[in-house]
Amino acid sequence: MVVGDFAIELDTVVIGSGPGGYVAAIRAAQLGQKVAIIEKEYIGGTCLNVGCIPSKALINAGHVFHNAKHGNHFGINAEQITVDFARTQEWKDKEVVGKLTGGVRMLLKKNKVEIIEGEAFFVDDHTLRVMTEEAAQTYSFNNAIVATGSRPIEIKGFKYSDRVIDSTGALALTEIPQELVVIGGGYIGSELAGAYANFGTKVTILEGSSQIIPTFEKDMVKLVEDDFKNNKGIEIITNAMALNSEVKGDRVAVTYEVGGKQHTIEADYCLVTVGRRPNTDNCGLEVAGVIIGERGLINVDKQGRTNKDNIFAIGDAVPGAALAHKASFEAKVAAEAISGMPSEVDYIAMPAVCFTDPELASVGYTVDQAKEAGLDVKASKFPLAGNGRALSLNATNGFIRLVTTKEDNVIVGAQVAGSNASDLIAELTLAVESGMNAEDIALTIHSHPSLAETVMDAAELALGHPIHI
Repeated sequence: MVVGDFAIELDTVVIGSGPGGYVAAIRAAQLGQKVAIIEKEYIGGTCLNVGCIPSKALINAGHVFHNAKHGNHFGINAEQITVDFARTQEWKDKEVVGKLTGGVRMLLKKNKVEIIEGEAFFVDDHTLRVMTEEAAQTYSFNNAIVATGSRPIEIKGFKYSDRVIDSTGALALTEIPQELVVIGGGYIGSELAGAYANFGTKVTILEGSSQIIPTFEKDMVKLVEDDFKNNKGIEIITNAMALNSEVKGDRVAVTYEVGGKQHTIEADYCLVTVGRRPNTDNCGLEVAGVIIGERGLINVDKQGRTNKDNIFAIGDAVPGAALAHKASFEAKVAAEAISGMPSEVDYIAMPAVCFTDPELASVGYTVDQAKEAGLDVKASKFPLAGNGRALSLNATNGFIRLVTTKEDNVIVGAQVAGSNASDLIAELTLAVESGMNAEDIALTIHSHPSLAETVMDAAELALGHPIHI
């Protein structure tokens, strides 16, 4: 390839290599398109490098340490349990993140996707330039998929520094903090708060609303709040407004307001997790004629197409939940649309998971949402305490709830709180997506002993003939 002033021709170009971008590139290549993917930082994007994957690795390491220190329930007593945090971080970075991102790079090459490293800027609706520190190259394209992801929001009074950090900084700490203040008790803040608390950090969460993890129902969140307070020593301060921070050497002072009164708390670090902003403001989309809507999000049709027929957008760049699996789903639809297929985003069920203790997962309607939609529904709630596998795991804290129509027991929603909720929600997502009813689940043989049996038990409860409750 000759680098110069003349534009290099591309067929389909994907901007961003996160779980939306790399999936779009691979699917487009499978369909016979000649594909190039442009990445300015690291293959795998935020999710694989500084988000979903490394956070779950750190959460799991915290579990291992916490469980080792608290095994007396099983008659297991260990002394002098220590953490080599440098080794923990090395394992996370090399053996988890490194293997996954390396695997993605291999898959792209296997599918003959050209990887272009640099930052992309649109020149018009069929041309872009890729900038690196050394050079710039112009490319022309037939179709483009914008998968630029998002970045943490920085709030007034909390400029990011060595002591005021975002989620990326929290995942890269070289030490376990003695004290940590978390501003924002959403799923990212709560997950990382729990992870570091398991390592022994004294954590304080400042949440602006009346409960942490406000996207989940109160009885689910109550389980997490109880675990935070009783098992991890986390202090949760709700209805709190963070005002400012002041770094003092290796400490940071955080001032916040509750009920009209100001308070100040000091810690080793202040983690700010108040949301994310789409990366649609720094790649020249307006120059290409793409209309950017509210909060920097790009409005698209059911195939991911923007107001420019040949430019598509997916993932965190478009409206909807900022979820990696949503981005991957939309990626396949956009790639197929470019190939002329009638694919469109028409999902009924989109699962959401929070990796706290216990894990929380939800799909479809809650009872209140179903009623607002005009459905006549009932809730059937089965406790994990009635499950043999949960008892053997000492993980009886939680429940399965099915939301079904009263007339024909169609499953329109489900909530799971408890161990392995992130896995259990898959069967229920399939049930909601497929329009299954409770009888379909109840008549499906579930392995014993397993946590999955609780799904069957909840279905039997919905039908009015429960066995284990």
